[in-house]
Amino acid sequence: MDLYSGYINKLIDELSGLPGIGSKSAQRLAFHLISMPEAKVRRLADAMVQAKQNVRYCRECFTLTDDEICPICKNDRRDHTTIMVVENTRDLAAYEKTGKYTGVYHVLHGAISPMLGIGPHDIRLKELMERLSAGPQIREVIIATNSSLEGETTAMYISKLIKPAGVRVTRIASGVPVGGDLEYIDEVTLLRALEGRVEM
Repeated sequence: MDLYSGYINKLIDELSGLPGIGSKSAQRLAFHLISMPEAKVRRLADAMVQAKQNVRYCRECFTLTDDEICPICKNDRRDHTTIMVVENTRDLAAYEKTGKYTGVYHVLHGAISPMLGIGPHDIRLKELMERLSAGPQIREVIIATNSSLEGETTAMYISKLIKPAGVRVTRIASGVPVGGDLEYIDEVTLLRALEGRVEM
């Protein structure tokens, strides 16, 4: 039995199709949108449509932007000889929040996953290799893919691809989270923490 009218049900259905939004969250959002002033709903709808129509990939790093080249790649104060390779734009945003990284990025838009049928040609690896051969002298490529099986596979593949070009390839250290008890942490994480140790 339908509790609500067709329009409400349709709105809830559309919202529940968004990632991370379950049926209860979709219902809450739907009721919130219905209670908002119409002008505010129109602004939200317009912002979504305009973003969809105008946002594209940066010509250099492939992050999302509404210009041909994103603000990071345009910035002359960034170190364009160091490229950090990340899986997606959210990872780029996470590193930018630290305020400590001053190089540029390359967004792969995925990771190699034979189980899901995602190979090297399905992510932006070809474009990374083109950047390395065409751009300014790249001194270092930092691989910052996730510590998952897919992320590790991608990191190994990139490393083997780039090393013959004579470019320094590094991998971000991953290890014990702050406040984590060693007894509950898996062996791979502990090993990476040990290998990524720094002098004190």
